[in-house]
Amino acid sequence: MPHARFRLVVALYGVLRDADWVLLLRRAGSGYRDGQLSLPAGHLDGNEDVVAGLVRELREELTIDADRDSCRLVLVMHRPPESSDDHEYLDLFFTVGAWAGTPAIGEPDKCGELVWAGIRTPPADTVDYVRAALGEIVEGKRTLLPYGWSAPPGEQPA
Repeated sequence: MPHARFRLVVALYGVLRDADWVLLLRRAGSGYRDGQLSLPAGHLDGNEDVVAGLVRELREELTIDADRDSCRLVLVMHRPPESSDDHEYLDLFFTVGAWAGTPAIGEPDKCGELVWAGIRTPPADTVDYVRAALGEIVEGKRTLLPYGWSAPPGEQPA
């Protein structure tokens, strides 16, 4: 019997900035990290390229039309499952340089508020791996961040 191929979930994150400020949303009603702040994000649905998926998610979550050509991949994160029924994640973080419209809550059943926060010092209630990603994006030294894995001997865990 052939072995099933390994699969992971791809999530897309939009980093909308205004100088040293970044737009975060407070998760609500989804059952995942409710009450915490995160970047606007969503899953790649399939049959769409990653930038099309990001643009779709930003339209759904923030009611804006992101300029596809201004979206730049700035960080790739690989995370282990958070629970026994979860999957590994490949998180793709994109800066969004231009968009049309004013960000507003597009999915009130999944978002409680929008918050402009300092990108260098996101609030303490920001999702842990999003805080780590923002730190890496600001630092600009790495484009790949394994996060939440046990470290090989002699190394510090992410």
